[in-house]
Amino acid sequence: MRGQASPGTPSAGDGEPVGLLDKASAILEILAQREWVSAAELAETLQEPRSTIHRLLRNLAALGWVESGTRGQWGIGLHLFRLGSGAVRRMDVRRASLPHMQHLHDESGETVFLCIRRGLDAVCVERLDGRRVQSLALQLGGSMPLHLGAGPMAILAFSPEDVYREWLLDLAENGAKDGGTAAEINEEVKVTRQRGYAVSDQNVTPGIAAVGAPVFNFRNELEGALSVSGLRDVILDPANRLAEQTVEAAERASRDLGWARPATWWGKPLPSDSHR
Repeated sequence: MRGQASPGTPSAGDGEPVGLLDKASAILEILAQREWVSAAELAETLQEPRSTIHRLLRNLAALGWVESGTRGQWGIGLHLFRLGSGAVRRMDVRRASLPHMQHLHDESGETVFLCIRRGLDAVCVERLDGRRVQSLALQLGGSMPLHLGAGPMAILAFSPEDVYREWLLDLAENGAKDGGTAAEINEEVKVTRQRGYAVSDQNVTPGIAAVGAPVFNFRNELEGALSVSGLRDVILDPANRLAEQTVEAAERASRDLGWARPATWWGKPLPSDSHR
C-alpha cells in the first residue's frame, strides 16, 4: 500500500522512495571517492539536513552498506565491498572470455554464450549470435536453472560441493522445472565432470543442441561457463570439433584469469593437450 514502508525499508521520513535512493546513492558515491567522511561533511556537500543524513547512514549501516569509524566518520561497509568485488569478478571473466568467445564464434558460426552463477540459476552475461540459428532460449541478462542447458550444466557440475548440495536440496523440495529426475540429472553431472564439458541435446529447444565448458580463475575457482549452441546435427557432429573448440576457448579464458592446469580434473586425468 502506498505510504507504508515494509519492515527493513530505509526511510528518512522525507520525500518519495526514489528520492531517498538518490540521496543514498550520492552518499555512497562520496564515500567511494573519499574513503572516510563525517556526517557533517556529507550534509554540507549534499545540501541536506544533518538529521536526514544521519537517518540515511543508520539505515545504510543496518544493511551493511556503510560502517562507522573513528571521530564520527563513515566509510563503505564490508557487505557493499563484497557486492562490488563480485561485480568486478564478473567483469573480469567477461573481459577474459570475450576474445575467445569471438574466436569460437568466427570459427563455428554458431551462437556463443558466457554464463555465470547467481544462486541456483545461470545468468547470461555475454552472447554472440550465430549466423545460421539465433537461439531464443537464453537472451543477454536472462537466466536458466543450473541443470538446464550446456552452460548451466557445466556450472553445476564444476561448482563447489556446497553449491551442488544446495541444488540437490532445492531439487528435492521443488523438483526440476523440465521434469528431469534427480537420478538422471545426477548422472549427467557425473558424466560432465568426467569428460570436462557438458552437452545439451534438445533439453531446452527441440532440434537445438549445445556444448559448454567451465571457466576458472587463478585460485582454480569456477567463474562461469562458455557454451556454443546451434542445430543438433551441426553441434553434435564430431567432425566439427565444437566440443573440443569450446573446451579450448574456456581454458584460454581461464588462463587469462591466471588459471594453471591442475594434474587431474575432478579426480580423472585431463584430456590430452596433443591437439595444441
